[in-house]
Amino acid sequence: MSTDVNDIAVNGIEVNGIEVNGIGVNEEAVAAAMEIAAVTEPDPLVGLAVSLLKEIGEDPDRDGLRETPERFARWWREFTDYDPGTVATLFETTTTGQLVLVSGIEVWSLCEHHLLPFSCSISVAYRSTERLLGLSKFARIAHQHAHRLQVQERLVADIAADIIRITGSQDVAVVGHGEHLCMTMRGIRTSARMTSTSINGEFARAGLARDELLTLLNG
Repeated sequence: MSTDVNDIAVNGIEVNGIEVNGIGVNEEAVAAAMEIAAVTEPDPLVGLAVSLLKEIGEDPDRDGLRETPERFARWWREFTDYDPGTVATLFETTTTGQLVLVSGIEVWSLCEHHLLPFSCSISVAYRSTERLLGLSKFARIAHQHAHRLQVQERLVADIAADIIRITGSQDVAVVGHGEHLCMTMRGIRTSARMTSTSINGEFARAGLARDELLTLLNG
């Protein structure tokens, strides 16, 4: 015998208008209930933040810290779930072989050794083929690879590899100038800038292409 009820608890969530037949439950309603449960379930990062505060001698229930674990969790999710949008928009061009340089792309990433931030100013150069990469895509690609645990050397190599893949040009150079808080805030506690490069194709060989690249980078 079937029974219609207005409310039924599924995993602790009240779902309206579910028809119960024995132990069967409407599948769409169950899916909706599980989606709600996933949204309302506490983020595990909140518990980690509470434990961290306690370990360093703080009271997570005091004024000023009461909402800090939630903010901490939201920030980590925002950082790691970054969506760069479309990164592969290409435009037809009537000329080929031009050297294109985009500089001053400022990104923030996290040092995978200490989980401390580092800032990096990125410059990208490539020699165009039949199609040009949209200007904003350089920044989107850079941010995409910065929004994860990184080291600066891999960051510039990842950006270069993506631009080679998208544009089809092997002549790609990426230069990063970074300041790392794992050096500025801890250890020697001294500010310094580190430069990393990923130089590919004709730019890696002595010749006119390399000379032109160095002139633009130093200009």
